[in-house]
Amino acid sequence: MAKSPSTPIHLIVVLLVTYFVCTMGKSNALTCPLPPELAAKLHVDPAAIDSASTDYGNIVHSKPAAVLYPSSIEDIQRLVKSSYNCSIPFGISVRGNGHSVDGQDMARDGVVVDMKSLRENKTGIKIRVSKNHLFADVGGEQLWIDVLHTTAAQGLSPVSWTDFLYLSVGGTLSNAGISGQTFLHGPQISNVYELDVITGKGELVTCSKRNNSDLFDSVLGGLGQFGIITRARIALRPAPTKVRWSRAFYSNFSDFTRDQERIVRGGQRDVANYLEGLLMFDNGTPTEWITSFFHPTQLPQIMSLVKTYGILYCLELTKYHFIEDIESEIDQDLQQVFKDFAHVPGFIDAKFVSYQEFLTRVPDVENESQTHPWQNLFIPQSRISDFNVGVLRDIVLKRNITTGPVLFYPLNRHKWDAELSAVIPDEDIFYTASFLHTSGIDNWQVYDDQNKAVIKFCEEAGIKIVKYLADYTTIEEWIKHFGSKWTTFRERKAQYDPKNILSPGQKIFNGV
Repeated sequence: MAKSPSTPIHLIVVLLVTYFVCTMGKSNALTCPLPPELAAKLHVDPAAIDSASTDYGNIVHSKPAAVLYPSSIEDIQRLVKSSYNCSIPFGISVRGNGHSVDGQDMARDGVVVDMKSLRENKTGIKIRVSKNHLFADVGGEQLWIDVLHTTAAQGLSPVSWTDFLYLSVGGTLSNAGISGQTFLHGPQISNVYELDVITGKGELVTCSKRNNSDLFDSVLGGLGQFGIITRARIALRPAPTKVRWSRAFYSNFSDFTRDQERIVRGGQRDVANYLEGLLMFDNGTPTEWITSFFHPTQLPQIMSLVKTYGILYCLELTKYHFIEDIESEIDQDLQQVFKDFAHVPGFIDAKFVSYQEFLTRVPDVENESQTHPWQNLFIPQSRISDFNVGVLRDIVLKRNITTGPVLFYPLNRHKWDAELSAVIPDEDIFYTASFLHTSGIDNWQVYDDQNKAVIKFCEEAGIKIVKYLADYTTIEEWIKHFGSKWTTFRERKAQYDPKNILSPGQKIFNGV
C-alpha cells in the first residue's frame, strides 16, 4: 500500500492495521501499531499479495497479509521488533528470489519481506582483504550470479557454488548450498567467515566462529529459524581462466559410483575441481543436457545405449586452469585421468569454456504454467546399491515419467562443519540424489506420488536418507530429521526467536 502525497502517515498505519485485522481474523491478528517508517513500504494490494503467495515450485499457495519492500536493513529490524512486541506476534518470512519449491518462504496471514528491493543497492557486494584473507562482504539479498560477475571482474571467485546461480545468498546459506565443488570445498555454508543477522527479537548481531558462535552455527543451514541473514562474509580465491569440462558414460552403476568415489576420496585438485553425476533414463528422447553437449552424430549411439541398459550413468567433471595451457597438453591430461576408469569406451567428450560460461550453464528460465515437484535426498554410501535397484530401476525407470534432470553424486562428510545446523547422513561418504521434475500445472501429483513412493521404499528398506530442502509438516517429522541435533536446535530457537516469528513457511515450530 504505497503512500500518496496527501495521505498522512498515521492514517496509512491505521488503515494497514485495520486491513490486517480484517484479513487475518482471529488468528495472529496484527493489532499493534506499526512504525510510521514502514507505512509506505508495506503493500497489501493484490499484485503484491499474489507475488508472495507462490514460489518456484508453484504447488503450495499461501497468502500473507502484507509484503514489505524494505529500503534498508533497519526496515526489516523495525518489522521484526513490531511483531516481537505484539501481544500476538505475526509470522515473518524472507523471500530472496522466490526459488523455494514447497512454500518455505511464505507466511500465511503474516508478512513476507521481499528482498529484491534491497538488490537495487549496487554496493551490496564489496571485495576486501584482511590478514592475508580474500573475501567478499555480500548482502543476504544479493544473487549468486551477481556475486560471480562482481568477483570475476577482479579475477576472484568463491570456491563453492550452486548449479543455478539465480538464488539469493541468504537463501542458500539458510540451507547449505551444494554443487559439484562441494566434495572438495564443502557446501557454501562451510565457506563463510562472518554474518550479520537480525534475530527473532529484532536485534542486529554480527557473528562468526569467534564471536556469537552459537548464533553463527545455528543460522548456517538453519532454515531461517534463528535470524535473517543481511550480510555474509564469503571466502574468495583467484578465479581460473578456463575450464576443461568433461563427460563420460557408464552402463554399470557400480563402476559409475566407484570411479566417482576414487575422485572424491582422493580430494585432489589436480584430478577434478568439480564432480557431478547425471542419469539418463530410457524414455525415448535425449535430454537437453545431452543434446547440448555431445555431437549430433553421437546421439544415435547414446540413445542405443540407453535403450539397451535402461539407465545410462554420466560422470561429469571439470578441471580448472589458471594459465593459458596448451590444449594438446590438457587433452593428454584428460586421457590420463580417465585411463583407469570403467566408462563405456569411445564416449568421453570434453570441451573448453570460460569459467563464467561454465558456472552460468543453467539458465534463468521461468514458466508460470509449470510446477516443480522436486525431491532432494542425501543417501548413505553403504546403501546406494539398494537405492539404485529399489528406486532408480524399480520406481523411476518403471514409472517412466521422469523427464527433468536427475543428479547423483558423492560428497565428503569431513568437508561439512558438524557444528552447523545442516543435517547429513552419518557416513564419511554420502550421495545426493536430486529429482528435478518439471510438470504441467495439472499433473504434478503423479510426480508427488513418485516422490512419496521413493520415501516409502527407503523407510521400508531401512535406508536412512536425509531430505535436503525438507518439506516436513509435523513437529514429529522434524524431530526425526534433526536427530541428535534437535535438542540444540530447539534450545537455540528459544534463545534467538522465542516467539516463533521467523520462517513459518518451514512448518517447524508452528503451533509449538
